[in-house]
Amino acid sequence: MRNLFTFILTAFASLLMVAEVSSSDKATLVKLYHATNGANWNTKWDITTPVSTWFGVKLEGDKIVAINLKNNNLVGEIPSEIVTLADLQVLNLHKNKISGKIPSELGNLKKLQVLDLSFNKLTGAIPVSIGENVNLVNISLFMNRLSGELPSQIGNLKKLEVLSLFNNEIEGQIPASLYSVKTLKTLLLNSNQMTGNLSPKIADLVALENLSLFENNFVGQIPFELEKLNKLKEMNISYNKFSGLTSRKLAVLDTLNMTMMNEKGVAVLLNVSMDMNKSVAAED
Repeated sequence: MRNLFTFILTAFASLLMVAEVSSSDKATLVKLYHATNGANWNTKWDITTPVSTWFGVKLEGDKIVAINLKNNNLVGEIPSEIVTLADLQVLNLHKNKISGKIPSELGNLKKLQVLDLSFNKLTGAIPVSIGENVNLVNISLFMNRLSGELPSQIGNLKKLEVLSLFNNEIEGQIPASLYSVKTLKTLLLNSNQMTGNLSPKIADLVALENLSLFENNFVGQIPFELEKLNKLKEMNISYNKFSGLTSRKLAVLDTLNMTMMNEKGVAVLLNVSMDMNKSVAAED
């Protein structure tokens, strides 16, 4: 009897493992397939077969928890219906030809941990609703055509470790709220059109290991508080309009040794403070 009971439990568990997703979730995937020219994907779906067999779709029981279609020749726009996949934890569409905007209803994906839409042709602003995705660990939106300002709501993401937005057209300042994300390890904002000062509150990003602000329009004094970031291993904040003194420690850490653009558009090195009372002249 005990063996029979064990067999029944095992069989039931097996059935759960291959349980089919809901018709509405399947319809959402089909919508994604057609909206991104699925017939020409590198690896296609046979939408007449169970979803569990579809390339890049990961299930847990009957729940869709991951979509990984990177470098698969997706062409078109992300359908807004994708935000109805309430159990989605990973959305990875890296290196495709996706255009249009990031769905404004993105915040509906409360379990989302990884959002990778990098290396596409996305336009428009990062939706403010991203601040509702409180489980996000990785946001990779680099190599697109995103514009507008970083939403202040991004400071709500208290689990965020990677924010990679380089090579876009993002404007404005770093929102003050971002400095409160103490889990942040990688902050890549280079090659955008960002402005304003770098706040001394940068020192609050105690987990930061990689900082790149290269090729923007940041101004003012580089905060010496950067020296407090004991885990910082890589930094490139050159080719901005920072001015004033910097420390030798920070100049050595910076990939291009603090090469800035002056008011005439000429590349110069910042003055380096040798100690608290002495500095050396910048090189032209």
